[in-house]
Amino acid sequence: MLRKTLLCGAALLLAPAPVLAQDVTVTVDAAAKPGPVIDRHIFGQFAEHLGSGIYGGIWVGKDSAIPNTRGIRKDVVAALRAIKVPVVRWPGGCFADEYHWRDGIGPQDKRRSSVNTNWGGSGEPNSFGTDEFMDFADQVGAEAYVSVNVGSGTIQEAADWLAYMTADPTTTAGKERAANGHAAPYKVKWLGLGNESWGCGGSMRPDAYIDLMKRFARFTHNLDPVQGEKGKEPMQRIAVGPNDNDTTYTEAVMAAWKGHDWAWNIEGLSMHAYTTGGWPPSYPSVGFDETGYAKLVKAALAMDGMIARHSAIMDKYDPDKKVPLVVDEWGVWLAPLPGTNPGFLYQQNSLRDAIIAALHLNIFARHADRVRMTNIAQMINVLQAMILTDKEKMVLTPTYHVFRMYVPFQDAQAVPVSFDAGTYTHDGVTMPRVDAIAARGKDGKLWLAVTNLDAGKPARVAVKFAGVTAKSATGEVLTAAKVDAVNSFEAPNTVVPKPIRGSVAKGAVTLELPAKSVAVVEIEG
Repeated sequence: MLRKTLLCGAALLLAPAPVLAQDVTVTVDAAAKPGPVIDRHIFGQFAEHLGSGIYGGIWVGKDSAIPNTRGIRKDVVAALRAIKVPVVRWPGGCFADEYHWRDGIGPQDKRRSSVNTNWGGSGEPNSFGTDEFMDFADQVGAEAYVSVNVGSGTIQEAADWLAYMTADPTTTAGKERAANGHAAPYKVKWLGLGNESWGCGGSMRPDAYIDLMKRFARFTHNLDPVQGEKGKEPMQRIAVGPNDNDTTYTEAVMAAWKGHDWAWNIEGLSMHAYTTGGWPPSYPSVGFDETGYAKLVKAALAMDGMIARHSAIMDKYDPDKKVPLVVDEWGVWLAPLPGTNPGFLYQQNSLRDAIIAALHLNIFARHADRVRMTNIAQMINVLQAMILTDKEKMVLTPTYHVFRMYVPFQDAQAVPVSFDAGTYTHDGVTMPRVDAIAARGKDGKLWLAVTNLDAGKPARVAVKFAGVTAKSATGEVLTAAKVDAVNSFEAPNTVVPKPIRGSVAKGAVTLELPAKSVAVVEIEG
């Protein structure tokens, strides 16, 4: 008996100590002047002709055994409708500046096939072209953001493309569109004037790009009388802007905008910034440890400083913030998954990536006065995808679940939030421990999103309120046992949201957040 007692005592001494939650106080000031509207377009998507992002991911063809509507996968459309995708950018990306739209219209068997020289040297059948993209956007319920070919195309080609999409069916261009199955003009809400003209779009000096961009802006018209330049829903033209921290294009394009005359205009400035942890991207998407988690999460936080830097330059020329900063390429860019074509940019999507997505959405929300559209790269099977497919199989990624959880923030009014973020340190990497935003939805409901970045410690979040007395706090939390947890075709529910309910006392809420987690809750007052 004595020996057994001693052994039990030794076991107790050797057992790991429980991980104690760290306390965090968050104050939501619902009585203060509300912040800007968090534009729904901040939750936009990007689909490029790259790897299996289009072919196999969206388009399977009308004769496919995979359930489809006019060649477009039904399962993918249903999943994207569930996250209320507001806008899709297409056809690129680097692909856009080598894309010639006439290759992708008309009967499928008459279309010109080519080689995708940007991404893996794969064949490009042009089966998915303008009409298929517009059909896809309509099925999803999204607006179209079309990037025209400024790098290798002509102004006339771009003008003809816009005419094909938007002209009245009594015109030659409109008759051609009608003959291809769509008599009514398409709505082109956003028009990208080139892509990465400082790089794959032509390696242009800012002045050279600006001179060319002005002509595209002037002569590429939306001819739909309802939506055109003088219509009720005018098309927004997006100029190429900065790459990461480089402010050269920001300064030059905004100076040109400030001095523009009646003959041309732009309504947005594009920015591209990926979370890579260094170039070329080498961080693995599977099988990494907490150090790999911490370093990449810390790198993602740089987005806040980049937006602030470019916004300050834009403010010099545009203090009224008429021109939005459009972050139309962002996301985690990792090493290609072993065994895949490196040019297809196929990677897995882990809990780490979901946390990084939540941090980005929070950053965009805090800069919503200037950032009014973003497009994560990319929607399906490429980089930080919402969805992965393999023939008839489909799986929703952890990043997808974050976007679904954040749906209440679309077009919601930002509510001021303050908190002591604390610190999370691992292997010499230090960053804030928590992040949070709040907003009041169009339906009047109050929503709170809190992310616990700490991979090892849970967080006890005490939420205090001004201007409202909380009665309940319910929602969802996304986490998993490991930082590198992923959803696979064999195990699709490894990282999925679970219900969470906060405890309420005297009008305040306490949330018990697991380590490495994202929570979104509705506060009922």
